[in-house]
Amino acid sequence: MREVAIIGAGDLGGAVAHALARSDVARIVTLIDDSAETQAVAAGKALDIAQAAPVEGFATDITGSSDMYRAAGAELVVVADRVRGGEWTSEDGLALLRRLQQLAPRAIVVWAGAGGRSTIERAVLELNMSRRRLFGTAPEALAGAARAMTGLALQGSPRDVALSVLGVPPDHLVIPWGDATAGGFSIVRQLEEPAKRRLERTIASLWPPGPYALAAAATKAAAAIAGKTRQLVCGFVAPDTATGVRTRAASMPLRLGPAGILEVITPALSSSEQTALNNGILL
Repeated sequence: MREVAIIGAGDLGGAVAHALARSDVARIVTLIDDSAETQAVAAGKALDIAQAAPVEGFATDITGSSDMYRAAGAELVVVADRVRGGEWTSEDGLALLRRLQQLAPRAIVVWAGAGGRSTIERAVLELNMSRRRLFGTAPEALAGAARAMTGLALQGSPRDVALSVLGVPPDHLVIPWGDATAGGFSIVRQLEEPAKRRLERTIASLWPPGPYALAAAATKAAAAIAGKTRQLVCGFVAPDTATGVRTRAASMPLRLGPAGILEVITPALSSSEQTALNNGILL
């Protein structure tokens, strides 16, 4: 991948810039914050990260700017948070996506923050943005926490745990335990039902994730888009209007590639899990 633009130089934006630079996913990373009051912050953070390159051993060219037009040539645009104002919400978020649609119409847009689910849904339905080229990665950060907590409950390593998070966290979080494994063995056979329910409540309480977890999730998605990994990524995806069923944007496992979302994976769910998912996404 040649260039990634990060919109917003707040705590999350800086963390995403650093994580992307260290991963060498893109040759160029541009950190953009167009606030007149904080126009030097993006450049300062970019310089700080660039000075770490010889120490950490990465070669990514990272720069900061206050000019939104710098996003025009990016293959991937990551929406993060502003230095002042935090993450975009509601109408501000929709206005930002409308602007990006004009500046970088061919770019894949990844919403890195935890609050973009409804904005993603509205952008697809109201702005006709492609649901395959706009999605949110915050659920992957929660999935990482879920794997860690499950590994702890099993007295094992999170690296051995494979599971996804579905639905609309935190109130309508669904974990398809039937497909979840640890060390190659079904978690259903290793955890009793009460333990799984306690885990679900604990995992839901970890929403929203912090900036470093969110940055790691966005970077994992960028690596998948660039073809550096084939791992699935849990992400907020807008509803598929072709089905004729009115639903909300929700977290699902996604297979990603250079065109964005290549496939939305639907895990096998128990009747109770399917009911919980329907309660969260059906309108």
